[in-house]
Amino acid sequence: MTAEFGHFALILAFAVSIFQMTVPMIGASKGWNGWMEAARPAAIAQFLLIGLSFAALTIAFVTSDFSVRLVYENSHTAKPMLYKISGVWGNHEGSMLLWVLILALFGAAAAFFGGNLPPRLRARVLAVQSSIGAAFIAFIIFTSNPFWRLENPPFDGRDLNPLLQDPGLAFHPPFLYLGYVGLSMAFSFAVAALIEGRVDAAWARWVRPWTLAAWMFLTIGIALGSWWAYYELGWGGFWFWDPVENASFMPWLLSAALLHSAIVVEKREALKSWTILLAIMAFGFSMIGTFIVRSGIITSVHSFASDPARGVFILAILAGFTGGALTLYAVRAQGMVAKGVFQPVSREGALVLNNLLLAVSAFVVFIGTVWPLIAEMLWDRKLSVGPPFFNQAFTPFMIVLALALPLGAIIPWKRATLSRVLRPLAGALIFAVAVMVLVFAVSTGKSAIAVIGAGLGAWLVAGAAAELIHRTGNSGLSRLLRLPRADWGKAVAHAGLGVTFIGVGLLTAWQVEDIRVAEFNEPFQLGGYEFTLLKVDQVEGPNYVSAMATIDVAQDGRRIATLHPEKRVYPVQAMPTTEAAIDNGIFRDIYVVLGDLQPGGGWAVRSYIKPFANWIWAGSILMALGGVISLTDRRYRVAAGARRVVPGAVPAE
Repeated sequence: MTAEFGHFALILAFAVSIFQMTVPMIGASKGWNGWMEAARPAAIAQFLLIGLSFAALTIAFVTSDFSVRLVYENSHTAKPMLYKISGVWGNHEGSMLLWVLILALFGAAAAFFGGNLPPRLRARVLAVQSSIGAAFIAFIIFTSNPFWRLENPPFDGRDLNPLLQDPGLAFHPPFLYLGYVGLSMAFSFAVAALIEGRVDAAWARWVRPWTLAAWMFLTIGIALGSWWAYYELGWGGFWFWDPVENASFMPWLLSAALLHSAIVVEKREALKSWTILLAIMAFGFSMIGTFIVRSGIITSVHSFASDPARGVFILAILAGFTGGALTLYAVRAQGMVAKGVFQPVSREGALVLNNLLLAVSAFVVFIGTVWPLIAEMLWDRKLSVGPPFFNQAFTPFMIVLALALPLGAIIPWKRATLSRVLRPLAGALIFAVAVMVLVFAVSTGKSAIAVIGAGLGAWLVAGAAAELIHRTGNSGLSRLLRLPRADWGKAVAHAGLGVTFIGVGLLTAWQVEDIRVAEFNEPFQLGGYEFTLLKVDQVEGPNYVSAMATIDVAQDGRRIATLHPEKRVYPVQAMPTTEAAIDNGIFRDIYVVLGDLQPGGGWAVRSYIKPFANWIWAGSILMALGGVISLTDRRYRVAAGARRVVPGAVPAE
């Protein structure tokens, strides 16, 4: 009965979502308070019902109820409990249920914390949010029901894809969805503002915390996926420019642009039209990502499904919401008049440059992702767009962005002169140049990538520190500690981006690699380290068998690590996986992958020395931490300052 209960709760949630998207919207247009207030309990009820449905599916997985088809296809009695739970969202149907659960969570949070929002705006925001929920719940019920029963339940299941049986992949999708779906709140606020005919500083204050939270979760989700690819797939890379990787990266770029653009609306009441457009496009690209993953239209190792019928349904949702919002935007855009006037050399000008770079970068990634599809449709040609295109087309925009960020963070509003702006950053510039000289001196190949990456990273980190010091004036440490948390959060996030730049640049340029057939007890050298294959044992795991190697790593005759790379085979799915062994360090990773047993004896072994690899994910952690710090600033709480009456901000009813 658990599955039936979950299915029934989902159908009830669908009914509530239809109520929530119609009644409050009518109430807002008529000025009926009771109808508008109905949005808040409806949003909470919808979340609770979808939560019950998700809990029912989780119980089915945990108890190995193989009468539920989804459990049979994605679980097994021998699977560890963590992966039984993560198996709930390790498939198309369950992941879509998680998708709508998070969507309802954001709606319920807006209902619960949005008490200071104007009633009409709140009602419209919750109605738009629920309309998205209604569309995707309908998609689940009619095309992707996770609660289908099997007529003759088997004794055991077919197991989860072995690549997904990993802690990194257990937590990667929930965080990614919190970011993906969280952008729906910015979209709902944008559409509600367009319907209401009002975009002002108060609106920007309300929309920024939701966008910041979504960007923060998206940062964590992307970092977890990159980290998993690094250590699990055995190829040692951290980013492959796969279409599904790009699908999460494009909303990240656009949400970062939206965050910065909303600052201009809040502080100067400028860039209103552009900010609304970014809010629409950020969530639009999130839905494009959902379409790419689930339609099968673009080949990817990450794809959940390849059902054209499902793809058409999602495409219809995408076209309906994005097309409808853009149409409304076209109608209302003329009424969003910018009030603030500014010179090109100003904080506003720097934020415009920031927005252009991020938006164009997202567009470049989008073109590279869909170009093979366009070429096949128009010219019947099979093309592949790989890392070389993205590296060459995308990197220049990031270089300019990194150069501009410290300047933009410190430059005054309205007008400024570059000479005065550069004065507080003189120390940061000297530091960055010194780092570039040092990296150039120790680079045996004199790699430009290492020098540029390290220099830009140092410039961002030192620039963030210089900005904080500049804000204290002559007040010293006491003033520094009293700075708003949003200023600290911004500095930490910018410094985190700098740390990631350093990691990417130095890893790309300085990595060394060795591929060989290793014989037992015959040492080989790589990057100043000595590797010795001691033995390979056959090991049985809970639901796999493994060939586990023991490899000693020594430096200057002293053993510094013993690594155990594995080749696993999961009998149920008859699928092998590679488990890399890594000795992590602050300044380098020693990375070893075990290959196959060779006919002439010995084992294939790939070894890498990866300098500064962990700085990539340390930078991501710092960026997300900056988001957390900023969210704790009282000015950016949901609806902060909502009670302040803004002259001329009366809704056009």
